[in-house]
Amino acid sequence: MALIETEEAARRLARAIASDLSLYNEEKIVKGIQEDDLFNSLAEEIEEGRALYKSRVSPDLYHKNFYDRALVDILIKSKGHVKSRVW
Repeated sequence: MALIETEEAARRLARAIASDLSLYNEEKIVKGIQEDDLFNSLAEEIEEGRALYKSRVSPDLYHKNFYDRALVDILIKSKGHVKSRVW
């Protein structure tokens, strides 16, 4: 499979991976936000997604942090309704 070479496709892949993380780990995400421990509680899943993302996009695009931005948008911003000490 050829590497993804466009920013738009890299963003879409990052968001798809983050969406899957959100879909399959809803309880862990909510608990992680409530306890201000999200990235520790999902470390294994996040790194598995990161490895998949890195294997599919060109190195130039990987370093633009689209994956990390997608994690923030989908795992955190979309859960603004969850009570947390952080906000």
